[in-house]
Amino acid sequence: MQPEKYKIEEYNQRTIADHKRRLEFISSEVKDAERIINMLVDFQVAIPSWALGTGGTRFGRFSGGGEPRSLEEKIEDIGILHALNRSSAAISLHIPWDIPGNASHIKAVAAQNGLKFDAMNSNTFQDQPGQELSYKYGSMQHVNKAVRKQAVDHNIEVIKYGIELGSESLTVWLSDGSCFPGQLNFRKAFENTLESLQEVYTAMPDNWKMFVEYKAFEPNFYSMTVGDWGQSLLYANKLGKKAYTLVDLGHHLPNANIEQIVALLLMEGKLGGFHFNDSTYGDEDLTVGSIRPYQLFLIFNELVDGMDAKGMSHTTDLGWMIDASHNVKDPLEDLLQSVEAIMLSYAQALTVDRKKLTEAQDCNDVVVAQEILQNAFRTDLRPLVAEARLRAGGALKPVDLFRQENIRQQLIKNRGSKTVSTGL
Repeated sequence: MQPEKYKIEEYNQRTIADHKRRLEFISSEVKDAERIINMLVDFQVAIPSWALGTGGTRFGRFSGGGEPRSLEEKIEDIGILHALNRSSAAISLHIPWDIPGNASHIKAVAAQNGLKFDAMNSNTFQDQPGQELSYKYGSMQHVNKAVRKQAVDHNIEVIKYGIELGSESLTVWLSDGSCFPGQLNFRKAFENTLESLQEVYTAMPDNWKMFVEYKAFEPNFYSMTVGDWGQSLLYANKLGKKAYTLVDLGHHLPNANIEQIVALLLMEGKLGGFHFNDSTYGDEDLTVGSIRPYQLFLIFNELVDGMDAKGMSHTTDLGWMIDASHNVKDPLEDLLQSVEAIMLSYAQALTVDRKKLTEAQDCNDVVVAQEILQNAFRTDLRPLVAEARLRAGGALKPVDLFRQENIRQQLIKNRGSKTVSTGL
């Protein structure tokens, strides 16, 4: 189902003249354009297995057709994305939505599509068919130790799947919390959760990382047991050097300064990675960069500055993953747009003149500091991003080629118009 290499090359040839003209212009304007292109070639963003179907709300879900019916087909879909943009070389699984029945077979399918396995994700926010005990009142925080053990055992099972697939990290997101005052004891809930996480942490291989994800609200609306970055950092510090905070861009209260959070977590060596998306009100999981592109750039500005200060690799030292899912778009087109937005913001952050910005900050020149950042943000670096794709073997305009090749129509023909992918 992947677009054949010669079709990508033919498409690129039809649009190469305009691309070269735009690339020549921006390369003359941007310092170190060649270095930035090379860094973009190396930068990869993982795709979650649960984002390959049309999303929905509690009111309804409207499938677009041709959704993947199995883990193998989900891997094939990400293979399509990676063939088009050459920046989506990893898949992140959610268990038990995507249990790899035969790990060797699944690894082979992934390898055929040029993919490796990113972080494994556990699910204790839903009751599964045949599950003995319910998570209605929490999982790792639960007052019943048997429920907590069930949640711990599930996470350890997820780690075992990850080891078989070659993953090296576990993301834990808990829906635990309360909807009403007095429903639970905050201290006991924290202590129970910490004890549960410690058991999972102990079961991880030495080369693994645990990402503790936080969320300000939903499904609980009075309290969340891992409700903000401070609580996540508290868990991570208590757990040990293999534990980190994971930042989901949609998991904050309105107007939260996410770039400051990122800077401080990097300073403490406790930023593990990202779930990229965008939002207006809460956790809508909209296309990355579709609502607040300047904020996305500011986040990457702090990432580049903080990682360089610590001598970290931009490509391997943090986990980069999309967590977006919307109910009115083709999910593959949505993911292509999200990856593009991430690459563009990363490129813009790479152009910031750090020396001049530091000088402006040190002499309290607010105007110059603002000019430096906004000039970088307002510079159209899409030709550099496209050139990076071209050199890596991808399409100059992935969404355009996706439509020209009628890839969604082919998926519907092969899979049917009524298929519904697993996930939310």
